[in-house]
Amino acid sequence: MQGLDAGADAGGPAGFRTLSTELDEDGVLTVTLDRPDRLNAFTVEMADELEALFTGVNTRDEVRAVVVTGAGRAFCAGMELATEGNVFGLDEDRRPALSDLADLDDPQIRQDVRDTGGRVTLALFDCRKPVIAAINGAAVGIGATMTLAMDIRLASEEARIGFVFGKLGIVPEAASTWFLPRIVGMARALEWVYSAALLRAEEAREGGLVSRVVPAASLLHEAQELARRISRNRSPVAVALTRQMMYRNSALPHPAQAHRIDSLAMFYTSTGDGKEGVEAFLEKREPRFTGSAHTGMPPFYPWWDEV
Repeated sequence: MQGLDAGADAGGPAGFRTLSTELDEDGVLTVTLDRPDRLNAFTVEMADELEALFTGVNTRDEVRAVVVTGAGRAFCAGMELATEGNVFGLDEDRRPALSDLADLDDPQIRQDVRDTGGRVTLALFDCRKPVIAAINGAAVGIGATMTLAMDIRLASEEARIGFVFGKLGIVPEAASTWFLPRIVGMARALEWVYSAALLRAEEAREGGLVSRVVPAASLLHEAQELARRISRNRSPVAVALTRQMMYRNSALPHPAQAHRIDSLAMFYTSTGDGKEGVEAFLEKREPRFTGSAHTGMPPFYPWWDEV
């Protein structure tokens, strides 16, 4: 296995300080939140590194899918609160208005005002690769909300998941008020957030947040095997389009709008990797897809920039 160099992805410093990465021969990148002595508590530095990683994998054709887990006995115990000043990294001298956030890429807004967890989940939302969360232990606050932008969540029997913002007098972050109701429904999302309770893994599965609960010893293996199963012999272009279509089209007000995107996506995939897929099916062999999710996306992508 090999690691993934942060500098190669996003022009940042070589290597990560809060994450470790391993890329296997099947193209599954395992990302480990790596502050076990602090239960992998989230920091501004970790936010920067996760944002860089999930932006960077879009340019790495060798990465076919991503698995995220935590080092030691926790997934992520939430924001690191034992810091000076505003623990969320925000500038308390500012008085921002909604209009100030019209440009999310403004350097001062990014540094002083934007929620750090939201920077991570928006990078996840735009990612062109499938992402699986392997929740190995406590996932609290941002440790829970960051997983909402991941495609599939597996949890160990020892996992505990909590949307505990009410206990701190703050609101849900990381765009979780967009993601969570879509995953578990509005009533359950409100109950979980209002109560700020720690959910057992089985409760999270029953509520639709977690797909599967597995023994701790086999969690990472099962997540990696699932990543291989959903990415092996798949067109990277079709996977990238499917991921974005599922998230974005499901939020459109009328199915005819999704039909417009479906039509273009079908047109371009059928003239690209789709030709090889049909030939492989007819010849009863495995397909040899050559499309690139980095350089080979169809000309209408990203369609949402035109809206």
